[in-house]
Amino acid sequence: MPASPSTARAINDRLALRLLQQEGPLTAGQLKQLTGLSRPTVADLVERLTAAGLIGVVGESGEQRRGPNARLYGIVADRAHLAALDVRTESVTVVVADLLGTELARASVPIAGDAGTGPAVEQAVTLVERAAKEAGADRLHTVAIGAPGLIDPATGELRDSSGLPAWHRRLVAALGERLPARVLVENETNLAALAEQRDGAARDRDTFVLLWLGLGTGAAVVLDGHLRRGASGGTGEIGFLPVPGTTTVPSATDCEGGFHSLAGATAVAALATAHGVTAEAVPSEPYAATLVRAATAGPPPSDTATRQPGPGLPPGEPDRARFLDALADRVAIGAASVVAVLDPGCVVLGGEVGRAGGVELAGRVGQRLAAMSPLPTEVRAGGLGGAAVLRGALLMAREAAQDELFAPPTR
Repeated sequence: MPASPSTARAINDRLALRLLQQEGPLTAGQLKQLTGLSRPTVADLVERLTAAGLIGVVGESGEQRRGPNARLYGIVADRAHLAALDVRTESVTVVVADLLGTELARASVPIAGDAGTGPAVEQAVTLVERAAKEAGADRLHTVAIGAPGLIDPATGELRDSSGLPAWHRRLVAALGERLPARVLVENETNLAALAEQRDGAARDRDTFVLLWLGLGTGAAVVLDGHLRRGASGGTGEIGFLPVPGTTTVPSATDCEGGFHSLAGATAVAALATAHGVTAEAVPSEPYAATLVRAATAGPPPSDTATRQPGPGLPPGEPDRARFLDALADRVAIGAASVVAVLDPGCVVLGGEVGRAGGVELAGRVGQRLAAMSPLPTEVRAGGLGGAAVLRGALLMAREAAQDELFAPPTR
C-alpha cells in the first residue's frame, strides 16, 4: 500500500536530515538532487524542519552564477547536547558534544580503589556536570556510558558482576536521577567495535570481530552490520575462554586460567619482562601497551640481542621480536577459537595493547591464524585504541538523540 501523506513527509524529512548530517550544509537545490524529490516537496520539508528548530540557514552557497546565492541549510548543532563516558575500574573520562558530534569539552578523574561507592559516584557525576557547564550546555539530552561487564539485553542495564566496582552500576542510576537526560549504557568492547566500524579499521566490513586487548580481554561480534550481544548479553566474554598454556581453568566467577591469563595486561607485562623488554611508564596508558609499543619501535639494546632464543628461533634473534612472537602466539589462540565458530573473515586487534602492536603484531597474528585455521581471516590493527570506547559512546548517544529528535511529531 502507498504511504500516507504524513508517513511520506516523515520519510522525506528523515532522509533530508541524514543527508545534512553526512554531507554537511546543503542548498535546497542540492537536497532536491540528492533526494530525487520535487522542488515543492523539498521546499515544504525545509519549511517544516526549520519551524521545528532542527535545521537553519548557516550561510550561502559559493556557486558562481547570476543572481543571489542560494541559502545553505544545516542541522542546528546545539539543538541537543550529548555526553559520552568511558568508565574504567579506576577512572572516568567524559566528553560533551553537540548534536553533530563536535567535541565541546573533555575531562577525566581518577577513582581510588578504596573510595567507596558513594564518593566514587559523586566524583563521576560531578565530573559530568562540570564538563557540561564548560561546554555551555544548559542540559544534556542523552548520556551514553561505556563500561566493562555485561549488559542485560532485556533491561539495558549493567548487570552485577563480580570483580567490578559496585559504583559502576550505581553511577548509571545516579546520572539518571541528577540529570534531566536519557542515560544509556553499553559494554565497552561493543562500543569500541561500533567506533572501529564507523571511523576506524573496519569501515569496509559489515562482518568482523574486534578482539579487545587492554587491561582485560574481550571481543565484540558484528555480523551483517549488526552488533550481536547473545541471550544474556555475554557474547564476546573471551576472557573466560579455556585455553592451553594456563595452569588452571576459569570459573563462573573468575576468568583466571582463561584467555585473560594469556593476553590480559598483567600477563603481557610479565611476558615482556621475561624477554628483557623494558620501557618507561606512560601516564594514562596500561604499562603492557607501553611495553608492546617499545618492542615495535626499533632494534633492541645490544645487551639483549644475544640472549638465548626460544624454541625454533635462530640464534641472535632480538628479544623484542621473540616477545612479539610469543605474544602473537597467545593472541592467535583466542582469535582462532572465535574464527572457528563465527568465520568473520576479519579480526581487528583493538584496545591499547592492540593499537600499540600495530601492523607488526597484527601481521604476526595473521600468519599464525593462517597456519591454524582453514578459514581465510584478515587481521587488522585497530585504528582508535583506547579512544574507541569514548568514540563509540558518543556515536551511540548521537544516534539515540537523533532518532528521537528526527522522529515525526506524535498527534
